[in-house]
Amino acid sequence: MTQMTARLGFFVLLMPLLLWLALLIIIPHIDMFLLSLRERVGVGEYETSFANYLILFTEPLYIWTFVRTAVMSVLATAITLIIAFPVSIYIAKIAQGRLQQILFMLCLIPFYVSELVRTFGWMILLRETGIVSNFVQWVGIVDRPVEFLYNDAAIMVGLVYTSMLFMVVPLVTTLESLDNSVIEAGYDLGGSTLSVMREIIIPHAAPGIMSGCIVVFMLSLGNYLTPIMLGGKDSLWFTEMIYNQFIVRFNWELGAAFGFMLLVLSSAIVWAMLRLTGQTLAKTME
Repeated sequence: MTQMTARLGFFVLLMPLLLWLALLIIIPHIDMFLLSLRERVGVGEYETSFANYLILFTEPLYIWTFVRTAVMSVLATAITLIIAFPVSIYIAKIAQGRLQQILFMLCLIPFYVSELVRTFGWMILLRETGIVSNFVQWVGIVDRPVEFLYNDAAIMVGLVYTSMLFMVVPLVTTLESLDNSVIEAGYDLGGSTLSVMREIIIPHAAPGIMSGCIVVFMLSLGNYLTPIMLGGKDSLWFTEMIYNQFIVRFNWELGAAFGFMLLVLSSAIVWAMLRLTGQTLAKTME
């Protein structure tokens, strides 16, 4: 009786998670896939085919947009890692007590407001009459206002800023589990800062690095607001094309095909990253 009660309690506790996965992830994706297989052959008439997927792979603009989105997402992930890694080392291994808490809170504070507000903040800073433009004029770099918005650099700034926390948190968590005595032993054995970093710190932080990279890459690839607002109407981001098919053109079948292919191709890229680095998904989730 006790064993049966324990099993019942386990299933009751598991039920909200199963409902969340089924109702918000599994069922919608199955429905989206079935919708993507519908091809319009007339007014209110449909037939099942892969025509919508063929459009994606035969139209150069769609292929170029996805490749561009994927490459910029990878670049944003790399830049985020380069910035976040030394910050995470300082928070986890150098800062102590209240300073450590303050630095971690500073990483959290920007996320107290919505992404829309944060993106508007960057638009105010980077616009032609913004602080950045006024500063470069003041120091004499240029002699007229400069528009820093609506280009790839502005998109990259927004993506890195939006994703920074999701790289710092797994890195700090992983690095905190590294015993300081191991690092000291590396120095005692004659290791330089570079060799200790390469032989001890980076291998230990590898699961956190990969975990953060996966999250940042997926967030950047699926981001809609930041590329559109900071990159303008010509940002050529794949999620913008999905939005246009659903909302502007009312072509839900093609939009569903684009959305499903984004899921499949992004998963394939993540799988390739795991294979190239020798990591496993289970290890990155520890």
